[in-house]
Amino acid sequence: MSSRNLLAFIAALLLGACGFQLRGSASVPFDTLYLPRANTGIGLDLKRHIQAGTNARVVDEQSQAVAVLQFTEEVRQKEVLSLTSAGRVREFQLRYRVGFRVHDLRNRDYVPNTTIQLTRDVTFNDADILAKEQEEQLLYRDMQADMVQQIIRRLAAAKPPAPKPAAE
Repeated sequence: MSSRNLLAFIAALLLGACGFQLRGSASVPFDTLYLPRANTGIGLDLKRHIQAGTNARVVDEQSQAVAVLQFTEEVRQKEVLSLTSAGRVREFQLRYRVGFRVHDLRNRDYVPNTTIQLTRDVTFNDADILAKEQEEQLLYRDMQADMVQQIIRRLAAAKPPAPKPAAE
């Protein structure tokens, strides 16, 4: 791959990963949401998208919230897919898995325990190590943006928890 092609590829990835998209508005079945990890990584991206693209707002205290989005896992993995005849890595797969649950303050589920996994396959060349490391980081950012969109869609599809029947 020539340096010109590599630069064009990286520029295309940067443009795609910058988050540019037409905004839509998703309606979620709660007015306020508490996000425990709203200041780092996926929590920060999710907070921004919820506040900008839904009818809900993110609050700082769990007691102020109608719903709580609880992350159960967030895992990034890199697995070798194929090797050259010399035993060097030719291709690997990036995996990004997030588990979450959305519930009210009475522990009734809006969205039950859910796990979403995204994957991207990447070719590898020893001559382009720095470029491949940057490409890997860009792909992880792209997967995180995709993950946020999928979580928003799940929130928009959520139904309010059914009230528990009254004891007779």
